[in-house]
Amino acid sequence: MATLKYKEWLSKRVNDNIPGPSLEGAQSMEEYLRVVPSELEIIKQDFERKSLEFEKRIEKLEEKKMYLRLDVDV
Repeated sequence: MATLKYKEWLSKRVNDNIPGPSLEGAQSMEEYLRVVPSELEIIKQDFERKSLEFEKRIEKLEEKKMYLRLDVDV
């Protein structure tokens, strides 16, 4: 059983033989945990972006069609 003095000494002691962490080239926790998107996710994002662009173009063409009162489907 350890004495009270020994427990106090043990909790306060410093071990100089253990080197501290090097901050050279260190990353923040957010950078370390950042998820790199896969090729499939990148393609999916690109597809969604282009799909949105096409939807906007279709809306503009439909407005133009209504304005010109054409019976041609887009």
